[in-house]
Amino acid sequence: MRLRTGAPAGVADGAPRRTHRARNSALAVGALAAVLVAVLATRSVPPGSAAYTPLGGKPAPPISGTSLVGGRHVSLAALRGRYVLVDFFASWCVPCQEEVPQIERFLFEHRARHDVAALGVDIDENAADGRAFLEQYGVTWPSIEDPSGAASVSLAYSVVDPPESYLVAPDGTVVAKIVGGVTVSILDHLVAQARAVAGLSGARSR
Repeated sequence: MRLRTGAPAGVADGAPRRTHRARNSALAVGALAAVLVAVLATRSVPPGSAAYTPLGGKPAPPISGTSLVGGRHVSLAALRGRYVLVDFFASWCVPCQEEVPQIERFLFEHRARHDVAALGVDIDENAADGRAFLEQYGVTWPSIEDPSGAASVSLAYSVVDPPESYLVAPDGTVVAKIVGGVTVSILDHLVAQARAVAGLSGARSR
């Protein structure tokens, strides 16, 4: 009697199975995506290489404070309009020492166009050691001491081990993360890549 008043038995029995298969497929796709994100976030990369960051394409967390050398107020917002290298360093970090001349050269080569800048964040526990580091190696770009607690800049950027750096676009969004000491070549490459992407996006919006 049920076959006369309802759908055919094959349809009635098959529909729930198809629904379960579709649900299981969706769950499998979601699980695969989560695994891919986890792999990108945890895979090791050579020092001085671009790495995955969940901040990519998002507004860079704010940075502001008093410069360790000179005592003036500095901020990431004040550098808007240029590509900014946000460099996390510590006085005891040997690669941090080695990257200083590379950053200096990068800034020097762009001085005429005035299109790049650098901002350091000292994640050393002793501000005096950070200041001594900056003076010893002749660092010319402004650097601040990382605030403690919830205001920590390194916490906001998920910094694990210095040196780690972020390249911030003129509009204030994060375009790249670099683990290990930076070089002129990697910085020039990332800036050129970011400009190309920005140009393509601008062309599509017109």
